Amino acid sequence: MHNKKDFFRQNIQLLFFLLLFNFKHYSQDSQNIHFTEPIKYTANNKGKFFVFWGGNGANFSKSNIRFRGTNYDFTLHEVTATHKPKGFHIDYINPLRMTIPQTNFKLGYFISNHYNISFGVDHMKYVMDQNKTVNISGFINLPESEVGSVYNGNYDHNPIVLTDDFLTFEHTDGLNYINFEIARFDDISKWFGIKNTDKFQINLTEGIGLGALYPKTNTKLLSNERYDNFHFSGYGASIKTGVNLTFFKYFFILLEAKGGYINMHDIRTTKFETDKASQSFFFLERELAIGAIFRL
Repeated sequence: MHNKKDFFRQNIQLLFFLLLFNFKHYSQDSQNIHFTEPIKYTANNKGKFFVFWGGNGANFSKSNIRFRGTNYDFTLHEVTATHKPKGFHIDYINPLRMTIPQTNFKLGYFISNHYNISFGVDHMKYVMDQNKTVNISGFINLPESEVGSVYNGNYDHNPIVLTDDFLTFEHTDGLNYINFEIARFDDISKWFGIKNTDKFQINLTEGIGLGALYPKTNTKLLSNERYDNFHFSGYGASIKTGVNLTFFKYFFILLEAKGGYINMHDIRTTKFETDKASQSFFFLERELAIGAIFRL
């Protein structure tokens, strides 16, 4: 009988010990779960979409522009051009006038945490510097009945002034670099001691792009009527780098610098399809945009 009591007491003690151990273990797990930091929204990018809208400023290298038609074929050497900035302006957010300034639009998707692909339009403006003296090579042989015949002649690097009567030449509605890009995206917030990236995050981005040029070229050549229809005119390639400042997980400000090469071998200049121009040049573009990043 005594042995049965001892056995019963020992088992009760063992059961109590096991219950106490399990309760303590469960309490520790509960505490660990309670204090485990949740995964931040900004920690993973794969599967997210992003969109942005902004403005740009640009610089262009000198270029040789060749004009050819039925009665002329000449090249203007080392022509300079500038952009047409508006600065901070209400037109950037006015739905009826948003295409007037120099703008940038992009829609993209993260294929991994660090890489995204995107489609966009860089609406730059290219304006040939008027009333400058450049060299001209080639020939102009228009019928004497045409006003532009005053420029008839054979040229071999002769100086000529780019007057309004001779030539006005602009890609102002606009240069329109339609591009596809692939870019890398890296969170560098820890470099600045930022811990809660869901409130504020700093990212570096670098990428490359390829695309087509779809300008609306405003041209008045050799006293012909002004012509300014949209036309696919060539191709471009670019590289970029920038800083993305993300606020409250979903919103960002983007500052980017982009450089590239543009080759337009098929520019329309008059209402006659035989009249063409061609040029190639380098560009350096600066972008400031606001955007959103989200999951569907």
